[in-house]
Amino acid sequence: MVESEQNDGASVWHARAAACELLALSLRYPDAALVDIVCSEEWSEAAGEIWGALGIDLENDWAPAAGGMDLSTLHIEATRLFVGHPHAACSPYEGFWRAGDEGVQPLLFVNPHTVEVERFCKSCGLGQPEKTNEPLDHIATEFELLQYLAAVEAGIGVLFEGGPLVEDLPGGGAGAAYEIFMADHVLSFAPRLALLLENETRIPFYHNVAKLLVTYLEREQLRLQGVV
Repeated sequence: MVESEQNDGASVWHARAAACELLALSLRYPDAALVDIVCSEEWSEAAGEIWGALGIDLENDWAPAAGGMDLSTLHIEATRLFVGHPHAACSPYEGFWRAGDEGVQPLLFVNPHTVEVERFCKSCGLGQPEKTNEPLDHIATEFELLQYLAAVEAGIGVLFEGGPLVEDLPGGGAGAAYEIFMADHVLSFAPRLALLLENETRIPFYHNVAKLLVTYLEREQLRLQGVV
């Protein structure tokens, strides 16, 4: 792991936090607020600014057109992609992908990878949200964790009350914890999820979410390898 948390300034960590926030928003089940920012072009403008701040080039025509976008369209496609019946076209759960790698039946909650994610979240002071039953290895939830750690490293995030001190986070700091989780968990499955999402989706929005995810993960992979 590259000790980039010692080399990157607060502005870079701020941009990473913003990128993770946008990816988490885009990959969780859609609501009216998401439709509003997509249709107002706020979503595409934010993505362009954030990815530009990280030095990641996006294709000129990558941003989806707002026309025809509504909550019903997003719900139908998100359900088909991420929920599905009997199977999701593009499972958003780390445990599903890693169980497949091991040739075993994927089971929500009870697989060892989901448990590892839950333990990591708890070590960062995060737990299962009240009144929810969502496994914490959902890709949107994992990006919410990365957002929190990047924001703390940038100096714009506040540690959760009652949670560990910065020096008690995995790796001894927020930036280190971010990089450990990115390397050990997100990069173990999310690049493949992104490529499948790009190929499977039937609407421009998720096609372009996949492009954002691919390019961000490619940059983080190279960064952690010391290439960039």
